[in-house]
Amino acid sequence: MRGITKGPEPASLIAHRQNRYSDYDNYASKDDLRRALVAEQSGLCCYCMGRIRSESTAMKIEHWQSQLRYQDRQLAYGNLLGACLGGHGLPEHLQHCDTRKGDADLEWNPADPVNHIETRVRYETDGTIRSDELVFDGQLNDVLNLNLAHIRNNRKSVLTAVLDWFKEERRKLMGPLPRTRIETEISRRTNGAGSLAPYCQVAVWWLRQKLARMAR
Repeated sequence: MRGITKGPEPASLIAHRQNRYSDYDNYASKDDLRRALVAEQSGLCCYCMGRIRSESTAMKIEHWQSQLRYQDRQLAYGNLLGACLGGHGLPEHLQHCDTRKGDADLEWNPADPVNHIETRVRYETDGTIRSDELVFDGQLNDVLNLNLAHIRNNRKSVLTAVLDWFKEERRKLMGPLPRTRIETEISRRTNGAGSLAPYCQVAVWWLRQKLARMAR
């Protein structure tokens, strides 16, 4: 899971909130909202980090606090995230992200900088996502279903690739990698215009673990 920095909200959403009888269902400019969410999330689902695009057939608009239970938050931009389709239409055990979550609550919001979401998860060698916080760890599995086999395998592929990169760089240098080389690789995987690679945060997490161990 990757931290999301919220950008400016669409002007159409601001204008819609000023209407007397405004709610999410009668907000007609959802295309504006999709484009804003995809742009600030660099094309990645707010939960699984799979690819999303701004078409309605390629993403969902997620209410971190659900419309049903938090009606006063249905048009709050800080509550709105971009999510993948999450197996929409499949049996519940194959659903994930917003589709699986429904109206459930989550302990932490990836778009709230105070929550420091990236420090609350870790990844095992088989691609499993975990949290050392018992409640949140349960939510990763039971609410978001983020350890579904194909998602776990996608994360494992990213971990394998960054490990191969690390070994190859060490071979080229015939010795340890300097901190600056690892920091440059982290920057390459987190910065830049346009879309980031799906599941890129898994590699970033691994590289940051390397940096932390070097500092000891």
